Parts: sequence; C-alpha cells; structure tokens
Amino acid sequence: MPSALVGPTVGNVPTRHLSLASITTDEIRAALAALRAEIGLPAMFPPDVVEEARAAAQRDITRDRQDRRDLDLVTIDPPGSMDLDQAVHVASSGDGYLVRYAIADVAAFVTPGSALDREVHRRGMTVYGPETRTPLHPKALSEGAASLLPGEDRPAVLWSIGLDPDGEITSVSVARALVRSRARLTYGEAQSVLDDGTAPESLQLLADVGRLRQAAERARGGVSLDVPEQEIVRHDDGSFALTFRRTLPIEGWNAQISLLTGIAAARLMREAGVGIFRTLPPADPRDVARLRRTAAALGIEWPDETTYAQLLPHLESRKPAHAAFLSEATTLFRGAGYFAFGVPGDDGAALRLPPRTDAPGSGDAGHAAIAAEYAHVTAPLRRLVDRYGTEVCLAHAAGRDVPRWVAEALPGLPATMAATGRSTAGFERACVDIVEAALLGPRVGQQFAAVVVDTEERKDGNPPTRGQVVLRNPAVRARVDGPALPLGERVRVTLTEASVEQRRVRFTLAD
Repeated sequence: MPSALVGPTVGNVPTRHLSLASITTDEIRAALAALRAEIGLPAMFPPDVVEEARAAAQRDITRDRQDRRDLDLVTIDPPGSMDLDQAVHVASSGDGYLVRYAIADVAAFVTPGSALDREVHRRGMTVYGPETRTPLHPKALSEGAASLLPGEDRPAVLWSIGLDPDGEITSVSVARALVRSRARLTYGEAQSVLDDGTAPESLQLLADVGRLRQAAERARGGVSLDVPEQEIVRHDDGSFALTFRRTLPIEGWNAQISLLTGIAAARLMREAGVGIFRTLPPADPRDVARLRRTAAALGIEWPDETTYAQLLPHLESRKPAHAAFLSEATTLFRGAGYFAFGVPGDDGAALRLPPRTDAPGSGDAGHAAIAAEYAHVTAPLRRLVDRYGTEVCLAHAAGRDVPRWVAEALPGLPATMAATGRSTAGFERACVDIVEAALLGPRVGQQFAAVVVDTEERKDGNPPTRGQVVLRNPAVRARVDGPALPLGERVRVTLTEASVEQRRVRFTLAD
C-alpha cells in the first residue's frame, strides 16, 4: 500500500499517516525539499502576516461571550499536537446525552480582507508531510492564542448537541464562548484510563456516545475508515521496513463527535438556506473492484456477497495485512468536494440547495461515506472553509443574516478548496513515492509475489502492457510493465527501478 502522511481525517475522507521516525537520509531530505519547491508550498509566512498574527494574539477575547470556563473540557489528539481545534465534554441528560464541543474561534483573530486573511486563503489548509507541516495560520495563532491549550482562557465556538438514548440528535445550539481546557490528552492516554476504569465520567460517556454514533452510521449505510499510521524503520543492516501502529478505539469514538457536529451544522445550514456542504459521491465500482483485488493480494478473504461496509468491522489494524488494506481503502474516497448554496453564483443567480432525499448522502449535496448531509466546522485552525461554515451556523442560531464577508466568499470557496486539495494530494502522492523508493532501493533486481490490481486499456484493443501491482510484503502498490498483464491474478514481478530523486518505483512482469 502507498505509505501515508501524517494528517487529520478530513470529513470522513481519511488521510494516510506516515512517520519516518529517525531514518531520514540526506537523499530523502533533499528529495522532499525539492518536492516542496516544485509544488510551491510556502516555506514561511510573509513578515506583515506574522506581525498581524502577533498583534491579533493580543486582542481582548472576553467581550460578548458566554463564560463557560466551568466546563471540564479536554482535548484528545496525537502526541505533540499544538494546533488544538477541538475540546469536548459529554454529560448525561437523564434520558440521553449532552455533547459540548468547543471549537477554536479563528474568526476572532482574522480580519476579513487583511494580509493574514489573504495568506490563509492562498494556503487553504495545513499540509502535512513526513518531516514537517506547512500550517494554515502562523504559530502565534495556530499553536498559541487560538489553540485550545490546557489551562488557558480561549475564545471558542461552543456547540451543544442533545442526543436521545440511541445517540440521535434531539437539539442543537451554537454560540461564542470563553472556555478553558482542563487537559491535553493523547489517544494513548485517553484509551489507557478508559481501559483501566479510571477515566472521568465525561470520557466514559464520550466512549458510549462514540459507540452509539458508530452504530447509527452503520445503520445509515455510512462507513468510517480507521487508517493506521505507517512507520518506516531502518534495521541495523541499513535496510528499511514498513510497520503499522494500530488505531485505538478512542480515535474512532472521538472522530464521531466531530462527525456528529458536522451533521448538526449541515442541518442548521439547510434550515438557514445558506451554507457550504462537504460532499462525496458513491465509490466508483472500478475502485471497489480494484480494492477486492488488493484484498486478494494481501490474503484477506472478501466474499462476493459481502459489501465493503460489511467487511470493515472484521478488520483489525493491528494485523499488518489488514492495516495495509485499510490504508489502500482510502482510494474509495475519490471525488470529495464542496457545495455552496443560498448566495449568488457567478451568473448572479442564487445557488440552490437540492431538496432532501430519502437516501441521506445521495445527490450533489450528500456525503456518501457519512450517508448524511455534512459540513466542515470543526477544524478552523487547519482548514479555511471551517471558519466560513461556522459563521453561517452562528448567524442562523442567533437569528441574524450571514455576515457580508461570509456571503461574498462562499461561492468561491469550493474552487479554492479544490485547488488546495489537488496540490495537497499531489504532494502526498509524491512523498509516498519518495519513501517507497527509499524503502525498496536496496532491493532492485529482486523478485516479489504480487497481484495485478489495475491495468491501462490500449486503444488498439491489444492486451494491456502497463498497470499496477500490489505486493504483500512490503505492502506497496506501484507501476508494472509487461506483455499481456493478467488483471486480478497472482504474478511474480521484478523490481527494475527505485529512484528517490525521480520519485519513481517500477516493476516488470517476471518470466
């Protein structure tokens, strides 16, 4: 499977996770630097943007806000995270649950139309790489005044979502607030206290709600993909190997809180008649077929009568073959985009939201993986669009018109985020190529067992001579050349090229 990049799950369209540990060589480092320059990732923020962010960090954040520093909010993130977008508290409501979700209030620091705002629009989102990340906002905000760091008073947008005993939404409210996170937990720390029975009630209830929401997701026909982190390690003999860090249950439960909030936000936007949805079309049957062939390559049994959604609960990320399959399954999440509505488009006419259907998640405004209408509002420190979606929800909840600066920007946001997404995807794919080349470099000339998972059809009607193979060990998908490639069959292939500089790995069909 292609190795993956450290990054957040983006609206149930998961990113892959890659850690180079301590194996980065000068060759890899030079290739990554050249790639960043080629893609055009900005190395640093302009001086005026940095200064504006520093000044914004000194603003008075206490006025015109609910004081909710009484809530025992906590953040749950990967180790070392400083750009903390979300803090959560879950309580019992007697006959259900009350989820409170505090989201960093980035709009409190970014003035529309300012140099900082223009730079953030240019970047679009935080880009994660194997060694470094390119942040959306300067550190003075993303890791400072706007981040929900523990023990600090912070401006936030506080969502309060009521749930019934089955975890279904019964009420939604959202308002600006002043909050103070009590603790910054890693996934491992949160899972440990849950496992040993010492977790506070709020964390135990979060686990309960997470399970309920996972069951509701499956009932809707949705799927969540727990993509394990892949790590490239170097042995004493200088060779590289792929290992997988299994995902923890708390990661899925915590992700459900974010998905819950995005679904609630989409409901508010539909009520308001204005907003921007995160969309995803159903998986292409060709991608599903390719994934079935990948399962065969990895020795995973996938009966014909079993759907992809039915297969997922039987996979365990701690098993290398299953972890590799989950990483490759991200290829089903193609075509994600955004749909803005309720504001004038390029032709001056209002962009209309399609009516709801009996199949949530279908149509131009739906999200097939979530099987519901969904909006991005929970990661404004790392994603531009979230700041705008949040302002729409705040305005509707307060009975006000959407701010003019929001309405004017909404029509162009899908194109802005699409361009950023293409650039990010290209960067991630090239990073994967670099790391795979480093992994396989010493093994050029060796043969491997593989399965042909995809082929390129020829216009002359002759058998395909170019395609893709998946190896079981190491778990890599790469280009293969050879006469009459047998799609879906087990083959032996020879590694003919593994160039870090050229970011290329190629195999040929063995005799």
